[in-house]
Amino acid sequence: MKTLLLISVFIGLGWNAYVIQGQNQPPVRRDVNVLNIEIVDGDTIPHVNLKEVTIIPQWKFKNKREEIVYTRLMRNVKIALPYARTASKKLYEINTNMTLIDGEKARKQYLSKAEKALFSEFETPIRKLTFSQGKVLIKLIDRETGNTGYELIKEYKGGVSAFFWQGIARLFGANLKDGYKPDEEDAMIEHIVKLIDSGMI
Repeated sequence: MKTLLLISVFIGLGWNAYVIQGQNQPPVRRDVNVLNIEIVDGDTIPHVNLKEVTIIPQWKFKNKREEIVYTRLMRNVKIALPYARTASKKLYEINTNMTLIDGEKARKQYLSKAEKALFSEFETPIRKLTFSQGKVLIKLIDRETGNTGYELIKEYKGGVSAFFWQGIARLFGANLKDGYKPDEEDAMIEHIVKLIDSGMI
């Protein structure tokens, strides 16, 4: 299962000051903020860009058991999410570089080197993941890349490899074809990811 996760993850894988708009102003002191303005129908109106505030309601637990499940899932998502986002970045880099390489042979050579580099860098930490964390990671890879583990393996390794690793995954109760469903079975994961991104946990 550890090797399966590795395959699924990584093959797939100055000084600012406010000035009044439209007017030439002398330099302002660093400790002074000059309010931006906007002129509407001849009226001068103060103009302030506020940062976006995300409101995320607390998860409503049906019972104590669900609260325990949520707490465990939160721990697993915190561990798996950085790997999924790294996989997404690496996949983007690989895809970008592949478009610059001419010839199928040269692309395969590049892909082979990239795969070895990824395994060298991430094999040890990913092997430390628990089974539950691995299943969450597979879900999050789909969330971050827009492709299931099966699709990624098929794209980079071919249909036979994808079929083989899908069979191995099913033996462990996982399914590389399962897509991420943020509004259904993966709603709890989605809620936790949003909390992480908002800095609330």
